Amino acid sequence: MPDRDRERAPGSAVAAAPSLGDVRSIVRLAVPITASRLGGLLLITVDIVMLGHVDGTALAYYGLANSLVMVPFLIGVGMLVGIAVLTAQARGAGRDIECGAIWRVGLAHALLMGAAFSALSLLGGDLLALIGQTPALAEGGGRALIALGLGLPGVLAFVACTIFLEAVGRPRVGVVVMLAANVLNLALNAVMIGDGPGLGGAVGAALATSICRTLMALALVVYILRLPEAQLYNLRGPLQGPWQVSARLRRLGYGFGVAQGLESAAFASLSLFAGLLGAAAVASYQIVLNVVAFAFMAAVGVATATGVGVGHAVGRRDRRALAQAGWSGVATITVFMLGVGAIVVLAPEAIVRLYSADPDLLVMAVPAMVLAGLMLIPDGMQAVLMGALRGAGDVWAPTAMHLFAFIGVMMPGAWLLAIDLDYGLPGLLGAGILGVGTAALLLGGRFLMLSRRRVVPA
Repeated sequence: MPDRDRERAPGSAVAAAPSLGDVRSIVRLAVPITASRLGGLLLITVDIVMLGHVDGTALAYYGLANSLVMVPFLIGVGMLVGIAVLTAQARGAGRDIECGAIWRVGLAHALLMGAAFSALSLLGGDLLALIGQTPALAEGGGRALIALGLGLPGVLAFVACTIFLEAVGRPRVGVVVMLAANVLNLALNAVMIGDGPGLGGAVGAALATSICRTLMALALVVYILRLPEAQLYNLRGPLQGPWQVSARLRRLGYGFGVAQGLESAAFASLSLFAGLLGAAAVASYQIVLNVVAFAFMAAVGVATATGVGVGHAVGRRDRRALAQAGWSGVATITVFMLGVGAIVVLAPEAIVRLYSADPDLLVMAVPAMVLAGLMLIPDGMQAVLMGALRGAGDVWAPTAMHLFAFIGVMMPGAWLLAIDLDYGLPGLLGAGILGVGTAALLLGGRFLMLSRRRVVPA
């Protein structure tokens, strides 16, 4: 169908109701993507559960380290999202041979960023002390951060590979690799969390996870190079236009990286605020945040699948398909989060006890868990809307909206509620609801406006 038949004049109405066919396509792609992301989170969850049942103080160290390492990690993930956008658009336009250059340049970006972020993790202990953590928390959290930082090159390379495989319709291999990594992490934790020379506790758990992340990346690189479509995608032949591909990836990545960084920095600040409330508050917040993150992995899967659908529509310059793919993703995640949120709200104590039986943690974590259940729906919606906007190549407006929602609303709200008004951990979660709710409203309005414009590939 000619472009003029698929698009109407800018500003005209476009049928944008969720499509059952789009929902099915999103779910088919989102399920293995979600399983892969859950596997990545399970590495951290196993660390948290094993530490929580051994030593609450070690869990606090690990929680602080993980909150800090997530900031550069998610900045890196945002910088790599362009791999999915450009690959989906190239395939939608029938230019499959460009996909190999996109992956190879993206992989190089991942390794360089990971190495730089790993070096920065050496400053973690000083940063924790600078922002007011106790000497014990700063020292213990700093050592765990260095161990987690060693795995950043590997985990970002793994992300680059999984994003590429998802964009070319091969998401399941990431799940298999993740399952194997989790089995290995469990075995390594059993040895490395115990007493040992220079290891033990949070450092041992963090180092085990870094080893697993590095091996995961190696496995996927080998798999991709051996794909049957290697020639079709030009995965091993002469690299065509690497500097142009790099420029396009960076043009998309800067905005997405800033957006991811702002959101992760805002949530990391909540962990640091919890540290001002004491070690028990940090450990409790880590438990609650881990439960939220588990549910959020479904949002990541749906967001990625939605972004791929939107990217294909952009490659075809089909504005109606773009709108339907985006709103179908929002409808899918809303239904899912309604169900999960109900479980979290109705059974918070049972969920917390899976992580720890410490009475101090139960008192703090259970009421906060109820608020976390209420946060899931707007959090899922804003994630999927951001995925849809990424698929369309929309960069800086969503970034500004994240800046306002998480830095302008959530962070000051958290300080006011948790510290100034002394609501403690529930105050942090209340601020979280304000932040994700604001982001969902702003991003929803942005996507509605974008779906009424002329489609222009990135």
